[in-house]
Amino acid sequence: MNSILSISVFIEKFQGLTKYFSYETLKIIGIAFIIFLFFMALRKIFSKHLLNLMLKIFSKKKAELNSKIFTAFQKPLSMFFLVLGIYSSISYLRMQLLGDRYATSPFMQKLFSSSIIIIVAWGLYNLTLGSSILFDKMGEKFDLNLDKILFPFMAKIIRFLIVAFATIMVIEKWGYDIQGFIAGLGLGGLAFALAAKDAAANIFGGIVILMDKPFNIGDWIYTPSVEGVVEDISFRSTRIRTFEQGLVVVPNSTLANQPITNWNRRVKRRANFNVGITYDTPVDKIKKSVEEIRKMLKDNTWVNRESLIVNFDKFAPSSLDIFLNFYINTAELARYLEIKEDINFKIMSILEKNGVSIAFPSTSVYIEDKAKGDTKDKME
Repeated sequence: MNSILSISVFIEKFQGLTKYFSYETLKIIGIAFIIFLFFMALRKIFSKHLLNLMLKIFSKKKAELNSKIFTAFQKPLSMFFLVLGIYSSISYLRMQLLGDRYATSPFMQKLFSSSIIIIVAWGLYNLTLGSSILFDKMGEKFDLNLDKILFPFMAKIIRFLIVAFATIMVIEKWGYDIQGFIAGLGLGGLAFALAAKDAAANIFGGIVILMDKPFNIGDWIYTPSVEGVVEDISFRSTRIRTFEQGLVVVPNSTLANQPITNWNRRVKRRANFNVGITYDTPVDKIKKSVEEIRKMLKDNTWVNRESLIVNFDKFAPSSLDIFLNFYINTAELARYLEIKEDINFKIMSILEKNGVSIAFPSTSVYIEDKAKGDTKDKME
């Protein structure tokens, strides 16, 4: 009896549902679902086939910027098909069930418009990530000298503006008064500036660094506070990796007010040292050695002849010093050391050939024989 009663209750509920879900209603729902599936199929075709075909075409033509744009908008466009499928299916349902006047509602319009704004902002945001191709093209078009230190800094500013404008546009779409909000920010701007004066000083310091361009990312710099390789520059600070592999974060305001030595900007390296020879070296051998060393350096293609100095310089406490000052035409440390090593070996060969010995620090001690002195005085 209980089972028969349960079946009868189920039949009554099913008959009640059929009043609301007739064959026509189910047909409309089915068509709406098919519309949604159609846009999902378009989404899959676009993301897996059409976009890959476009990327291949543009890569053959070496249009890197176009390839970057398509890659940046790949996921946003895929999301666009999803949003469009949902919007179209719901609009069809409303139109068939409620009439043409109710195909769309203000809420749906706002939601759809907001989704489009977010999708476009998403693609533009992706365009500023990773490669600097976009900035290269901008520099070529407007004849700007944009070095790589500007890329991350400009990209962060552009991303901030994209998010800010997208947020403002979405808020306006939903009918909120954004002008009052902006006016409120203006009134509170002075208090905010006073509270964040250090942060503002760092931002302006970063702008000064970008304008003066004292260094690029990857340069070896020296300041009174830190020495190392520049890894990144942001709104607030510059990150420098020291040679002990420590990471130092220097506020831009501090860095902008310090003398900065950029070792990567030099085109040559200086060699400056003395060669000490023994005091018993004859004059003619000293002259000959100095002349041969000078000639050897002049004949070396890596040595800058304009600043070449080789002279017998001074009488040091334990040696006769030959002074050498010259520049090697390379900024690379490893190459500089190789060339200097070769020059040192040649100097040693010249001294050895001329029979000149290299002096080393020494001290002569003279001991007075007081016993002999006393005997002599007595004899006198």
